Amino acid sequence: IPVLSTLDDRWAEYSEAFIDRMAGDERPWFLYHCTRGAHFDNYPLERFQGSSPAKHPYKDTIVELDDIVGRLVARLEATGQADNTMIFISSDNGPEMETWPDAAYTPFRCAKGSTWEGGVRVPFVVAWPGMIDAGRSSDGIFDFNDFLPTVMELAGATDALPDDRYIDGIDQSSFLLAPDGRSNRKYHYYWLGQSFSGLRCGEYKFMLNAVGDDPISQGDVHGTGGFSGVLQKFPYGRLYNLYLDPKETHSYMIRKLAYQEALVGQVGRHVRSFAKYPPKLVVGINV
Repeated sequence: IPVLSTLDDRWAEYSEAFIDRMAGDERPWFLYHCTRGAHFDNYPLERFQGSSPAKHPYKDTIVELDDIVGRLVARLEATGQADNTMIFISSDNGPEMETWPDAAYTPFRCAKGSTWEGGVRVPFVVAWPGMIDAGRSSDGIFDFNDFLPTVMELAGATDALPDDRYIDGIDQSSFLLAPDGRSNRKYHYYWLGQSFSGLRCGEYKFMLNAVGDDPISQGDVHGTGGFSGVLQKFPYGRLYNLYLDPKETHSYMIRKLAYQEALVGQVGRHVRSFAKYPPKLVVGINV
């Protein structure tokens, strides 16, 4: 356990050294920095223990994470690379509520392991001095799949994108660079393993099945769904307006039946794309 508490600090030192080393190199570079903390269980470095108002290991780890981000940005500035570097900060999923109070909390419905907003919606912060206006905020959709084509476009290397597979991402460079830019993504697709779960278009989210997060579906498991819930299928589909109802509590499909044909049609087009590009099966995950 004492060794675990030092890992994030050691990895930060490695990334700082990498940034220093690349300062004298003309090649473009990419650094993917992750932390061990802010998950479960959490073991903050000794100097961060008790540093949060809650004085809990998870909250202390968040303070340490903030410090690490500051360290890496400081190295970019000190080496004169800040103006030529785009910084992305995000998370891979919503909190895992079965491990509460570690692994955070969410104002949205359900948690990691589900396709409700609490499982998939994450914060996303981008910085590029002189290229992206500071202080901007947007509710436009940016999918993790959009990273690849976006950075390849900005690097002028779109010819290097593979053509032997389907690229799910969309070039979002104009969304990031243009003042008050708009997202180029119209749809977001939700999958649970090999089960197609839902489709989002603008403020509307159409759900065909989902992980149950009600007491009945969870049985005797304590939590709010996520990996503890069971798969629930909705024979007529459910439709949520995420601007009116961000917690996904009221389906009003019956009032929006005119939208159903367009939504179901897009689901069909998406699923048919797998005919040309079959998914790769992973033993033990796909059923």
